Amino acid sequence: MILSQCAVRASVFAKTVSMQAKEASFMENAGKETMVSPRRGDAKNESGTVGGRRGVDQPLPPAREPDDRDMKAAALPRAPEDAGAMSIVHETLNHAANASIARFTHGLSPAAVMGAWFDWATHIVAAPGKHLQLTEKAVDKARRHARFAITHTKLTDKTEPCIEPLPQDDRFSGDAWQLPPFNTIYQGFLLQQQWWHNAVTGVPGVTAEHERQLQFLVRQLLDTVSPSNFLATNPEIQKQTRKDRGLNLVRGAQNLATDMRRMMTDASPEGAEDFQPGRDVAVTKGEVVYRNRLIELIQYAPLTETVHPEPILIVPAWIMKYYILDLSPQNSLVKYLVGQGYSVFMISWKNPDASDRDLTMEDYRQLGVMAALDAIKAIIPGQKIHATGYCLGGTLLAIAAAAIARGKDDPFASLSLLASQVDFTEPGELQLFINESQLSFLDSVMWKQGYLDTTQMAGAFQMLRSNDLLWSRVTQNYLKGEQPFENDLMAWNADGTRMPYAMHSEYLRKLYLNNDLAEGHFKVGGRPVSLSDIRAPIFAVGTEKDHVAPWPSVFKIGALTDTDVTFALTSGGHNAGIVSDPGHPHRSYRVRTKNKMDRYLDPQSWVAETDKQDGSWWEAWVAWLDSRSGALTMPPAMGAPKAGYTAITGAPGTYVFQK
Repeated sequence: MILSQCAVRASVFAKTVSMQAKEASFMENAGKETMVSPRRGDAKNESGTVGGRRGVDQPLPPAREPDDRDMKAAALPRAPEDAGAMSIVHETLNHAANASIARFTHGLSPAAVMGAWFDWATHIVAAPGKHLQLTEKAVDKARRHARFAITHTKLTDKTEPCIEPLPQDDRFSGDAWQLPPFNTIYQGFLLQQQWWHNAVTGVPGVTAEHERQLQFLVRQLLDTVSPSNFLATNPEIQKQTRKDRGLNLVRGAQNLATDMRRMMTDASPEGAEDFQPGRDVAVTKGEVVYRNRLIELIQYAPLTETVHPEPILIVPAWIMKYYILDLSPQNSLVKYLVGQGYSVFMISWKNPDASDRDLTMEDYRQLGVMAALDAIKAIIPGQKIHATGYCLGGTLLAIAAAAIARGKDDPFASLSLLASQVDFTEPGELQLFINESQLSFLDSVMWKQGYLDTTQMAGAFQMLRSNDLLWSRVTQNYLKGEQPFENDLMAWNADGTRMPYAMHSEYLRKLYLNNDLAEGHFKVGGRPVSLSDIRAPIFAVGTEKDHVAPWPSVFKIGALTDTDVTFALTSGGHNAGIVSDPGHPHRSYRVRTKNKMDRYLDPQSWVAETDKQDGSWWEAWVAWLDSRSGALTMPPAMGAPKAGYTAITGAPGTYVFQK
């Protein structure tokens, strides 16, 4: 139905364009004919028309029947305007078809999946050695599993497993799983999981990209049938059910009904209402001193009598709200920096809608980073800026810094890139969603909406860590009947944003797919930028368990720039590793500086040669900033009214509340 409607609309649109083009062409030709100078021998009559020629005042000749010349003319190729209109029809039909399919595939391209499967299937058929290998492995695993099951039959036995789970897999770590028959059940599952991994790995002729995709897909399918997901095969759920006399299942059904209702009404998760921006989170005092169609710039009020002269500009990612860096007072990076004597400015991005579909990366650079730099230079003139970018914001900041470095202006005292990639050859499991087929399919989804919705992005991230973000919650919330625990970071994570069509398509293709920035092909102002032009010292942060920006990928900034780079590797993941307030238990980090003349050190050697320190990397970062800042002075004024930067409203502003 949707496809047919789009086809009809596209056809009508194409006909309208074609008619308008023909009408414009006729009027243009008619105008030219009336302005032709008289030929020699032509005389003007009393009305001003040229004698011997048909002017605009003379009647048209009578109509005639079509002849062979007309039939030949009709067979000629379409006019350019007709071809352009028809290309719109073709493109519209393609997008409409893909967008309709995406409703049932959650944005995944069936062609990409089938391409990977077909590559594997055709090659494994022609690999008898692989068949023999898999047969041997199947027999060996069956023998080991049978021996394990027969040997450990007593209900009190706690035995050594025949296969260990992966380090990050804690589904079967409880004591109840180590007793029969549940130990036999989960051991069989892990052996089967390992066999399927072997089946899709190392098949001669299969591309590395397709192999990674199949490994991921097989893991997703097997995760759905894990013994931990079912009451009949999960001893911990059975124990909970006996203890609660089945009430846990009743509570779980209620939790499921509540979540379904919230999902259908696009409501926030249970408990998120306890963490409202401006009331519970994002409460650091400040003023919005600049606003355009894309950003609000927040200047935070000082907490100390004196401050360092160099301000800090923070460029957060626009994939989520900015207040990940200004959560509760006890874990707010913004408050910590202000308390250390810095004037802090924060970009708060607008949550784009369909009207912003044509915003590009260049718009984000100009209206975001460059506009913020201009405002800060007007408010605190004559001072260089410590610019800081987080995630995608750090990538944009690096692009802006490289473009600025081509000229004489050098506004940066330093650059800090927090969990930000500039080389995308090893982007982790996100690479599974980055190929021409998938991006073309995603373009159709965004073409229809004008943006990529937050729920579509959240679904991709949940698939990357399905055990932690999906199935563990199913077990806890719906089988154990536990109320989901909400904290400030989880509430922020549920407060998502949209990504404009043009920008997101450009970002994925130019950076992730083509790696244009690292290879020197990314253009700003019609010219490629080079990260090697950056001269400001860099502080880069990676996190050990980052699945969005793996730390070895973040580490590559040192090999792509000709400046001093200090790299810090901190415990935690993409979000929790960055929000690492001092005093937080079980936090650690490594930090080391590479001077621009030092030789390259690979990531694994860097870890082996860099000592681990307990505590928060925030303290090491502030010490690094202090060493590159001037003597303390009086705090600057809030805004610069004479320069047009007046206080508009209090922090956290208005864009942060856009849903």
